[in-house]
Amino acid sequence: MIDLHTHSLFSDGVLVPSELARRAESAGLTGIGITDHGDSSNIDFIVPRIVAVACDLSRFMNIKVIPGIELTHVPPLLIEECARRARNLGARIIIVHGETIAEPVAPGTNRAAIDAGVNILAHPGLISMEEVIMAKEKGILLEITARKGHSLTNGHVAKLAAEAGAKLVINTDTHEPSDLISRDQALKIVLGAGLTEADFNLMQQNASAFL
Repeated sequence: MIDLHTHSLFSDGVLVPSELARRAESAGLTGIGITDHGDSSNIDFIVPRIVAVACDLSRFMNIKVIPGIELTHVPPLLIEECARRARNLGARIIIVHGETIAEPVAPGTNRAAIDAGVNILAHPGLISMEEVIMAKEKGILLEITARKGHSLTNGHVAKLAAEAGAKLVINTDTHEPSDLISRDQALKIVLGAGLTEADFNLMQQNASAFL
């Protein structure tokens, strides 16, 4: 099981990266992305620290830790600039906090993230087919999420992605220890979105590219 979307206390998570990685390792995960919430105010603070700790942890643990950032409630016209800054600082996963129906995310965020060529569009809500096709063409992963609230549109995302042939990934958006899930639970979430075990295996293959 690989989970590319988690948060430490560098944003609104409750664990230091080392404990987050250890708990994920103990739960049987082989890879984890630490992708704390960021915008233009804190990218320069978060990314170098996650890069440094990811390097240390990956050397001494049986889990691969991938440094990243989740650009969150960033105005759409700033997303490309923020993504570029994060990459230049060493982030290997650029996630954008998509247009979930659980929060007042600015309209146009999904499209701006796709235009910017980020890696993952998290919980993209009622994403349009046009945007799904664009994500497919750019190789951007659309997220099926275990996070309550955000998960309400998993079925919509899964349906459009299946029709368009867009790539998906299953993530937890972990903020605290109880958010981490096993492979079996992740599979159930994928099945609950109307997909298959074969789809789940493809999601894990998509995630493994970051390892």
